Amino acid sequence: MTSGAKSPLPALGFRTDVQGLRAVAVGLVVVYHAGVPFVTGGYVGVDVFFVISGFLISTHLLQSLERDGRVKFGEFYARRIRRILPASLTVAVLTAVAAIVFYPPLALERVLRDGLATILYVPNIWFAIQNTDYLADQSPSPFQHYWSLGVEEQFYLLWPLLLFLLFLLVGRRPRLVLAGIVVLATASLIAGAVLTPIDQPSAFFLLPTRAWELLIGAIVGAALLQGIRAPQWMAAVGGWIGLSMIVGSALLFDDGTAFPGLAATVPTIGTALVIYFGATSTGSGLDRLLSLRPMQFIGLISYSLYLVHWPLLVVPQAAVGEQEPLRLWIKIVLGIVLAVPLAWLLHRFVENPLRAPKILTERRPRVTLLTALGVTIVLVIASNVAVQASSARITGTGGEASAAASYPQSPPAATDFVPRNMTPALPDVADDLAPLFTDGCQFDVKTEGVQDCEYGDADGSSTIALFGDSHSAQWFPAVDDFVSAQGDVSLRTYTKSSCSAADVTVLVKSVPYESCDRWRAQVVERLVADPPDLVIISNYAHYVLAESPDGTDRLALWEDGLTETVERLRSAGSEVLLIADSPRLRSEPATCASMDVTDVSGCGVERSWAIDDELASVERSVAAATGATHVDFTDFICDADVCPVIIDDMFVYRDVNHMTSTFVSYLAPALAPTIASLLGVDATAQP
Repeated sequence: MTSGAKSPLPALGFRTDVQGLRAVAVGLVVVYHAGVPFVTGGYVGVDVFFVISGFLISTHLLQSLERDGRVKFGEFYARRIRRILPASLTVAVLTAVAAIVFYPPLALERVLRDGLATILYVPNIWFAIQNTDYLADQSPSPFQHYWSLGVEEQFYLLWPLLLFLLFLLVGRRPRLVLAGIVVLATASLIAGAVLTPIDQPSAFFLLPTRAWELLIGAIVGAALLQGIRAPQWMAAVGGWIGLSMIVGSALLFDDGTAFPGLAATVPTIGTALVIYFGATSTGSGLDRLLSLRPMQFIGLISYSLYLVHWPLLVVPQAAVGEQEPLRLWIKIVLGIVLAVPLAWLLHRFVENPLRAPKILTERRPRVTLLTALGVTIVLVIASNVAVQASSARITGTGGEASAAASYPQSPPAATDFVPRNMTPALPDVADDLAPLFTDGCQFDVKTEGVQDCEYGDADGSSTIALFGDSHSAQWFPAVDDFVSAQGDVSLRTYTKSSCSAADVTVLVKSVPYESCDRWRAQVVERLVADPPDLVIISNYAHYVLAESPDGTDRLALWEDGLTETVERLRSAGSEVLLIADSPRLRSEPATCASMDVTDVSGCGVERSWAIDDELASVERSVAAATGATHVDFTDFICDADVCPVIIDDMFVYRDVNHMTSTFVSYLAPALAPTIASLLGVDATAQP
């Protein structure tokens, strides 16, 4: 070929540059999950995959429509099933077996339910319902990476029909089909951008807010089919710009990036540029780079590599426990060095042979569809049996612990095993919640307005308001015990997840939590307009603040924000009680305890790490300056060195930073005298 000549590649057919782009995509994901330094945004490799998939599938469908005027739906779905399911179901089954062998008993049921959602092709919907934070989950599911397959499978199910209807609607005019795809992609992008700061898990996992990424690939395919090509000089530069956008986002994004949102446009548009400009031969070197033999090999096994690398990282971590994070070199060995040959084996003996077996390809598509349905039914039945069996596993010892004293003890008496008489029992720990977590009075991050929740005696002579985030809400059992014992007190609750009473704006996924700011302002206005006798506040101590994301001014901002709130409440005539934040843990306590019920000493954490002494000191200073009262029950929860997970016969924590309702009730007698004093009543619940 002479220099300067254009050589458009066929829009449908094998393209080595696209194969190499697959290698880029899976490489970014794999090194990110392995924790390789600097590749803090490697998760964008999934977005690269989405664009590639949308391009290839849509190009095939569009050519079929233009050639035949219809889509052979049966053949299309049969090919997709043979391409995707054999490898994905093989890895899913092997992952479930590994989980049964290596996972802590208490975590196993959850993992198997994740596997069931995977087998039913809805893992992304399941993880969205579970409010999973893909970028910051401390104990991720070994099936979590299947979310992207769920998005693609649902896209493959709906897109052929939608594209066919669009084709008919616009009178089979290709330019209008392209315009229609652009409209759909734009609507999906807007939905994702709007939803990301409001409900990040839904925006991240669900098809409607991710479809635009696949549709960008469809736009590129439609443009190339219609002969819309770039000049050679533009293509020579454009492809490199696209690749730099992909790599740049992988290096500059991190777990705190508001994603997907508008941030996802960087790697997706970059991918579209590489594919689009790659259709014109330029001699720029990008084609040669992506066509190198190692890139082609990794691209060839990219699907299998994506499937196998994640459980190789997650299952071993679960086996050793979250308290001991795997070292970087171990994760590199497992997630990269070992994953590549295993992926080749999966590709060689499962993915490739079952892509077009004669026993299926020589028969009607319905045979493939019925076979897939039968395999799915068998796996669903097996999964349900495994879930039921896992829930029945023993999670305690035969020994008993001493019953807790009637008044909290300092230092606490730690129990280093799981006693038979423990309350709550291990399987019930996560559900040991205060009533307002289940009766609708604890607002989630998406709910605004002001609660109208009242407990105790509505006509009582005294009124208490519990105000703040879920760490305020966790104190409800202790306050309610006082209210019930007193008999002449009304308790109103105003609590919202991740929303402190301090007048500061916190960041959630690097996005200001404006819903919290609006809710807090409304609650304060109500408390000022109708002041209770006492407002009780407790706050989570480890928020990232919008005005100081690096934490340099965190203490000063927190002091100012808390002072603002307390002074407004005090000026309205309310007493204010600040309760120091409870200790935090490094890993899910009940899961950790279930790993070895005879020795749970390793599940606790050192007191110096569990408590933010600096912030506690700031809150004591705010109380002193404003005339509020500050109490700290840490000495009933931790000894001088360690914060244990079991004290006497009680399990202390329901998760990494909330105490169980049972244990909070145990602390009630220690809180009652302070409440009584501030209300000017006799503490009938005192010991």
